Amino acid sequence: MNERRKTRQVRVGDDRVGVVPIGGDAPVSVQTMTSGYTHDVDACVAEIHKLAAAGADIVRVAVPEKKDTEALAEILPQVKVPIVADVHFHFQRALEAIEAGVHKIRLNPGNIQDREQVGKVIDACKERGLPIRVGVNEGSIIERRDKQKRMKELGGVFSGAKHGHFLAIMIAKLEEYLEIFYERDFYDVTISAKSPDPTLVIDAYTEISKRFDHPLHLGVTHAGPRETGAIRSVAPLAHLLASGIGDTIRISYANDPVFEVEDGLELLYCLELRERKGVDLIACPTCGRIQVDLFTLVQEVREKLAAEIELPIKVAVMGCIVNGPGEAEGADVAIFAGDRRGIIYVQGQKVANVPEEEILDRLLEECRKFEDRVRSGEVKLGEKVVEILPPDPIGELGSGFEKIAQGQVEKMTPLTIDKG
Repeated sequence: MNERRKTRQVRVGDDRVGVVPIGGDAPVSVQTMTSGYTHDVDACVAEIHKLAAAGADIVRVAVPEKKDTEALAEILPQVKVPIVADVHFHFQRALEAIEAGVHKIRLNPGNIQDREQVGKVIDACKERGLPIRVGVNEGSIIERRDKQKRMKELGGVFSGAKHGHFLAIMIAKLEEYLEIFYERDFYDVTISAKSPDPTLVIDAYTEISKRFDHPLHLGVTHAGPRETGAIRSVAPLAHLLASGIGDTIRISYANDPVFEVEDGLELLYCLELRERKGVDLIACPTCGRIQVDLFTLVQEVREKLAAEIELPIKVAVMGCIVNGPGEAEGADVAIFAGDRRGIIYVQGQKVANVPEEEILDRLLEECRKFEDRVRSGEVKLGEKVVEILPPDPIGELGSGFEKIAQGQVEKMTPLTIDKG
């Protein structure tokens, strides 16, 4: 992991909903966007509550029409997370959102180009101390009104050096747009440069990070369904974050935005850019050695632990005794299974050997007990007490002797080592 890139810091929120700092020495924050209509007040509020409960630091809402900005006056007093108004085609929507009390504005340089209009939005934000995100996404930087200009730009883009030309257009339009902000002595700006092409996302943010000290909002546009979009999003974002680039992120799916929040947080947890909240669950993949219904067990464990355990306990669920002990090493609570049984360890100490149907309940019991011990100060997270030794495959899990009796395997004699 490279050292985090030094950036300015902007602050999103207020005393009532809390303030989320972006950039500087602040942790990387996670954002998402509501999927419903903003003017449907009750549904919008309910969705914002759900996203905040999932861990979203900031939530964005679309305000394409006046009825959407009018709804903000009812929405904002009911929520407890900073809200960003997404403005694309009409600067007046931004002014209305600001008047309603929104906490940040997102502008699109490709759709609002009039300097006077942009200036009015900047002045209104400056007066209220609100930051602005400038999004130079690939889909909006190419000219769409002037057909001749569009063809010229597209001709350059597809002339054999796609990324080079796209980067040139992105950076040129970003520089041109930011001039309006600098002329008004306004620097509370975050920048995004998204694309559906993960390699372009990497190149764009890498180049922009060399030229501007504003915080960067990372993301991939049009990532697709979660099944494929997770890879399309995480691949470039992990690369950039590991390189020290990025101050706030949004993973985008054609799916419930709760998944965007969950996967964004997990990415930051894995890169140790955020302190984990809740259980850190690891499990082994499928193979022919598994002798329990591992997949069902893992899902049940995940759901139960997410609902009941608050501390970042590391829990390992392993399906066999071959790699189980080694892969569970370092887990606070671990289970590895044999022939329809499971052995449970707590920080390296064996505490139970139970049949398959009792594994889930006993594992949950041990996790609850361990969490209580951590809270009381009796033990510490990640503090291994003893080494986990592989169990004897002949007798410990109840499969070996039966197979020997049936002539399926031979009992191995202990190895002797000549120390002479």
